Amino acid sequence: MTTGQPFDLQAALEALDAALSAPVPASGPVTPESDPATGEWAGTRGEGFRLLPLWQGPWLSGVYGADWSAAEEQAESHLTGLTAVLDDRWGPHRTVSMRVPLFLTRTGPDPHPPLPEPFGTLAAMDYFGDLSVWGPLHPPAASDDVPRWLSLSLNQPDGDAPMVLTALVTTHPVEELP
Repeated sequence: MTTGQPFDLQAALEALDAALSAPVPASGPVTPESDPATGEWAGTRGEGFRLLPLWQGPWLSGVYGADWSAAEEQAESHLTGLTAVLDDRWGPHRTVSMRVPLFLTRTGPDPHPPLPEPFGTLAAMDYFGDLSVWGPLHPPAASDDVPRWLSLSLNQPDGDAPMVLTALVTTHPVEELP
């Protein structure tokens, strides 16, 4: 996935189907992955989860006002469109707020207590967009019989960084932190 490319709904759906069918690590450390050709972030895996980018907008350096709003609206429309297709496929999603991880990492004790995964990885990446969650899902092409939960979110980790539409696949329920 290259930064700033147009959003391709069909490619995103194919990436989701592949991610849902792929093995999810049962154990092991959190490990980021890079695209060998570009060096860009291509995903992160850890015990019980895989996080991957579905789309990454352009860098927003020097973008202000109406242009910023337009970029934000475009990114949100990608999330909304993909969410609608998945709602049609699997039924209505539920929303899991990222407010607790945000609060704990911004105002909690320093150093803050470790967050359970995958919330720890999302927080470390500054990915605090609320999660749209479906599951349990039973992908027919999965190599195991373990149910999956799928979450989508839209994130912008830094003021000038691209907006990133991400997918999170887990082998355990995604529940809001207390």
